[in-house]
Amino acid sequence: MTTKTQQIRIEEYDYPLPGERIAKFPLPQRDESKLLLYKESKVSESIFKHIADYLPEGSLLVFNNTKVIQARLLFRKETGAGIEIFCLEPVIPHDYALIFRQTQCCTWLCMVGNLKKWKEGVLKKELQISGTPVCLKAEKKQSFGDTHTIAFTWDNDTFTFAELLDAAGILPIPPYLHRETEESDLQTYQTVYSKIKGSVAAPTAGLHFTPEVLENLDQKGFGREELTLHVGAGTFKPVKSDTIEEHEMHTEFISVNRSSIEHILENPGKIIAVGTTSVRTLESLYYIGVILSGNSEATSEELVVNQWMPYNEENNNLTRKEALQNILNYLDKHNLDKLITATQIMIAPGYTFKIVRGIITNFHQPRSTLLLLISAFVKGDWKNIYDYALTHNFRFLSYGDSSLLL
Repeated sequence: MTTKTQQIRIEEYDYPLPGERIAKFPLPQRDESKLLLYKESKVSESIFKHIADYLPEGSLLVFNNTKVIQARLLFRKETGAGIEIFCLEPVIPHDYALIFRQTQCCTWLCMVGNLKKWKEGVLKKELQISGTPVCLKAEKKQSFGDTHTIAFTWDNDTFTFAELLDAAGILPIPPYLHRETEESDLQTYQTVYSKIKGSVAAPTAGLHFTPEVLENLDQKGFGREELTLHVGAGTFKPVKSDTIEEHEMHTEFISVNRSSIEHILENPGKIIAVGTTSVRTLESLYYIGVILSGNSEATSEELVVNQWMPYNEENNNLTRKEALQNILNYLDKHNLDKLITATQIMIAPGYTFKIVRGIITNFHQPRSTLLLLISAFVKGDWKNIYDYALTHNFRFLSYGDSSLLL
């Protein structure tokens, strides 16, 4: 059955975004960016470093602590042809923490640039780590449309794959910046609280936070929690179909500690998500709880939230408390201290928010699933917000300004 949400036409979520409004670089001081404030259909503005002044009393802010990896590897064939391999997600071992610790070989799902020049054979890259030579090899195994499994091997088992990426990889920055990665991006395209390696794009709402802003939040009594969603390249995937029904959402790895779920359960109605990745993770928790209500023995693969699951009325009968308690019971039963699974959730107009009561987020591309998420949260009033931002000199996209939506 096709829902009203699936029939949404993406052309209704278009707006003119002049190239000069896309911030190519961040401001010299992260927390000096502009902050748009949206509450009860009213729009105003401030500076990000003052955000604590506008948060509702008792708010619990939830941050995505993922860290962007230097996922782009450049190889050169003996013919001179350049091949770029973009590591997207782990295959063997199928675990982020494990794959970064590998010392001889590993396999990733990748995108390949200049693929037509690499029909077969093994690519080699000679590099130095702390003065020690290492030869990294890449071999194409299987192809799945635009993506390919690539087996990496290297000849010095004193180095982990994480060290190889740090030495030889290039940090991926968004394609719409239309520039090469610069040395400064290694710092500015990470949040100050990033910890868990795995993303190929930054959770950019968090880029505005500084240690001083975080300390101010603590001093004013606001709670802070962290979760992990590793942002995939699919976050930049435009909706190319006329209606969103034909658009396939990307699946992303999520990890949430048991203690964080308890804290979220204890703070009903006060959850402020820092970024759309945190929104997607938090809202997925509700539907994971729904899956567990019907299958308490579900595997992590069975706990993956399908993109259209929220739009089936049968999946919305639990209270928020019941859903989260189901997850805690599941973790207790299996003696786990964290929930690890994935989500494909699509949040678009027609969606009912279960956990999130406020969002801190940047300004998103026209015709994007992220803009659909914002529209769902502000009940269709996104044009009011974006018109204000466009007419008040706000900077857009990853390195742009911020907003607080309540």
